[in-house]
Amino acid sequence: MLIIISPAIVNAQLGLKAGLNFTNVTNVSSVNNQSSSGFNAGIFYSTPYNKVLGSKTELVFSRQGYNYETGAVTGKVNLDYIMLPTYMCINITKYFQIQLGMQFGYLMNANADSANKNSAGIPGTSGSINGAMSFYNRFSYSIGGGVEVHPYKGMLVGARLNVSLTNLYKMPDMNTLTTMNTQPSYIPEVNIKSNLLQIYIGWKFGH
Repeated sequence: MLIIISPAIVNAQLGLKAGLNFTNVTNVSSVNNQSSSGFNAGIFYSTPYNKVLGSKTELVFSRQGYNYETGAVTGKVNLDYIMLPTYMCINITKYFQIQLGMQFGYLMNANADSANKNSAGIPGTSGSINGAMSFYNRFSYSIGGGVEVHPYKGMLVGARLNVSLTNLYKMPDMNTLTTMNTQPSYIPEVNIKSNLLQIYIGWKFGH
């Protein structure tokens, strides 16, 4: 196996990438979900683009989340992930690439804020919310696909859509619920999954 894959390792292309995230979550009519923007940045390892079939593995920091509105309460949830995408690449000439694969994510941090739309306000519904991590699953898995173009030397520009296979949140333990008195408005009483659209630009090093 080492003899077979050694040419690909020797000719590996390393690179940097960064871009924007656009996230929404499914089955959340109860919180009137709205798309939320974030960012992504990371490094990647790619096989050469001069073969029809190749692969790409990345290590990416990704800021995701969603906006919500429930009755008189509005707010935003931010979720910070370390992502490990692995894609099969189909090269249509060295200038255009189709990507299909999976993405593994580990949730590093979660925070939420809320504000009451009424001028009088309601105690406990405004400001930063503590303990948000207790409501979210640490690990996520998704499938995805995208396209990438290579317009000039090592430059690359791409877009990718990932659809989650795992639920975004979990039910907290009883101690957390007791502390918070009630389930937060940003956690709907349904299982929800996230959809992530990424637009990025990058540069690959190597031939």
